[in-house]
Amino acid sequence: MTNTLSAANSGAQTPEGLVATEQPGGLHHVAYVTHDCAATVDFYTRIMGLKLVSVVLDDTVPSTGEPYPYVHLFFELADQSTVAFFESVNLPPAPPPSHPAYDVFNHLALKLSSVEEVDKWAKRLRDFGVDVTGPTEHGIIYSIYFYDPNGIRLELTTDVVPTWREHHAKAASDMDAWLSFKGADGHRTEELVEWIRSRRRQHREVEG
Repeated sequence: MTNTLSAANSGAQTPEGLVATEQPGGLHHVAYVTHDCAATVDFYTRIMGLKLVSVVLDDTVPSTGEPYPYVHLFFELADQSTVAFFESVNLPPAPPPSHPAYDVFNHLALKLSSVEEVDKWAKRLRDFGVDVTGPTEHGIIYSIYFYDPNGIRLELTTDVVPTWREHHAKAASDMDAWLSFKGADGHRTEELVEWIRSRRRQHREVEG
């Protein structure tokens, strides 16, 4: 596993006998379930300023053939990728997550052009009565967080360190170190926290 992760950033690998394929070029769409398409349309068009560019109606799921009648909504972002939603009839609510961290970690981050734009959006959302967390300085990005009517956590963010995607060797090293530490038995939360802080200090000393 470690060797595989260390080589993860060396480029796409095509074992003998497999067809070489191109790297995915970007996000086409991300899709979620909604139980209130009217509230979803209102939020993403009136508050988020996106266009509702397509609506699909069907009585079965094309990929599986399952008989779930639905409406499928697509809201377009500036780069022509879309945020999509399904509403189906008689669909029960999803069970609550087993830990509150799921509601924090799982989120959709949308890109803005500058710190000033993030701040403008924070004001806009609050003016609409949306509860906003932040702005938050992450070191490499600057973000605000809020929830849509479906309970999906959204982030609006901008880069403050343009080169943060270029740390390929460090990314592989950090991943290997995490797996090695996680694989040891008996770690308590406080030990994990101290290990993370120690590793962060090491990186700062190297970068400094």
